[in-house]
Amino acid sequence: MSGYLRGDVVLVGFVFSDESGTKLRPAAVVSASGYHRARQEMIVVAITSNVERQLYGDHRIADWKLAGLLFPSVATGILRTIKPTMAARKLGSLSKPDLDAIDRQLRRCLGL
Repeated sequence: MSGYLRGDVVLVGFVFSDESGTKLRPAAVVSASGYHRARQEMIVVAITSNVERQLYGDHRIADWKLAGLLFPSVATGILRTIKPTMAARKLGSLSKPDLDAIDRQLRRCLGL
């Protein structure tokens, strides 16, 4: 298993919704270390620089520079399970307040 941890921001190849191709995009690791060890996978949320459109479950990242992002960004309510080898590299890490806010939005999305 790779060294990626919960809260890391990584670069991942995301498939377009119409499955016509992929594009490297940042994503935040939201799964725990136990999940990584047991499944050899990690759960990520997509990150977008489109801050004009925030939808249900989205969180605008306050400390986007600390997260290694080039622009103000939003962590979306879009979840994906990936193999660690699908992450091209680590960009940075989310601040605790940003990760806590993403957790709240995920609980809201999932009805937890």
